[in-house]
Amino acid sequence: MGMYAVRLWSVRHSRLLESFYQGFERIIVRLDPLWKRIGYERLEQPVAAVERQVKGLLFDCQMCGQCALSSTGMSCPMNCPKNLRNGPCGGVRANGHCEVKPEMKCVWVKAWEGSQQMLEGKAILDVQKPVDNTLKGHSSWLRVAREKAGARAQPEGRAS
Repeated sequence: MGMYAVRLWSVRHSRLLESFYQGFERIIVRLDPLWKRIGYERLEQPVAAVERQVKGLLFDCQMCGQCALSSTGMSCPMNCPKNLRNGPCGGVRANGHCEVKPEMKCVWVKAWEGSQQMLEGKAILDVQKPVDNTLKGHSSWLRVAREKAGARAQPEGRAS
């Protein structure tokens, strides 16, 4: 099965992958004290290498460091030839294919399809921040663990 076929499989199974990731995220956030003890900086390279392999296989991940898969129906917006982070361009063909790569379904058409299966399906309506290229190649898993563990540790009513 080619990379594109696996990407399509991932979108078709977005609900299953969403459930798996929710459990995985809870675990990595709970392990924050261990990550701190080892050192997030020390973990960055090996964790990013594993993340690159796993997400590369399932989603053709480009390792932007700002994963939006849980908001985009498990269709990576970085696979859009125009790198659009917030929906399709005006060039989506009538058959749902990309104007730049006509053999490929528009990433955002697939994102909409995948999001409709997910419990958090309305997350596709959230506006994604522009890509911060300084995060390219870094682990979004570790970033999420650090941010969510930090938010959990903040007293109520205080911003992080």
